[in-house]
Amino acid sequence: MNYVKLNNGIEMPQMGYGVYQVSPEECERCVSDALRVGYRMIDTAQAYHNEEGVGNAVKKSGIDRKDIFLVSKVWISNYGYERAKASIDESLRKLQTDYIDLMLLHQPFCDRYGAYRALQDAYKEGKLRAIGVSNFYPDHFIDIASNMEIVPAVNQVETHVFDQQVEPQRIMEEFGTHIMSWGPFAEGRGGLFTNETLAHIGAQHGKTVAQVALRWLIQRGVIIIPKSSRMERMQQNIDIFDFELTDGEMQQIAKLDTGKSLFFDHHDAETTRMFMGWR
Repeated sequence: MNYVKLNNGIEMPQMGYGVYQVSPEECERCVSDALRVGYRMIDTAQAYHNEEGVGNAVKKSGIDRKDIFLVSKVWISNYGYERAKASIDESLRKLQTDYIDLMLLHQPFCDRYGAYRALQDAYKEGKLRAIGVSNFYPDHFIDIASNMEIVPAVNQVETHVFDQQVEPQRIMEEFGTHIMSWGPFAEGRGGLFTNETLAHIGAQHGKTVAQVALRWLIQRGVIIIPKSSRMERMQQNIDIFDFELTDGEMQQIAKLDTGKSLFFDHHDAETTRMFMGWR
């Protein structure tokens, strides 16, 4: 397993297991399977409604808490200083832990400044080992990184072979912030799993399209959290540290970039209206 060092010196696994769209009923089983396979970073969120399942799996795993890196996110309905502060304590309770390794603001809407100040204070109190943001485009990111006391350690954004986030990653690196991918498989959109370029490269290494897509991200220094509810796929996804893509192969994949989201644009008015309906 590769590790990255965050801007406060904390080491974080470069690969973890994400539980977005994993039902509360299935979450404990899935996280237990992921931990058995060898994942040591679990990514959840208040909005996923499955923090309890993650906490149960971690507690029952028998693995020392210090060896598991937990990530969660504050939802926009909990933004503002006081609400965010209370929601962090609630996440700690649901996860059955005294600290969360990395806590992010989930979206760049509502009172993100008050919410981020709550993250800063929880960090100083030892409740959070690192803090950051999610879905912050360069303008939102530069603004908060320039004006808050603690620069985000991580910015989790849509990142995959079709939306590669090259310039945003460069901007994050100016601030010492690591890029973290959500949707590393683009949920299969854009024909990712049947892409001819990825398939051809995979054949050269005896690897699947999915493994090539993940390995490409790893070699770019991107933190990844692929999700699967099937244990054999979890194993396949983590089995990407025994090969390396050549410079030529990296360049071939770079040509797949469209520079556009396959999901939604956070600057679009309708996207903003959608999130306002989820407060």
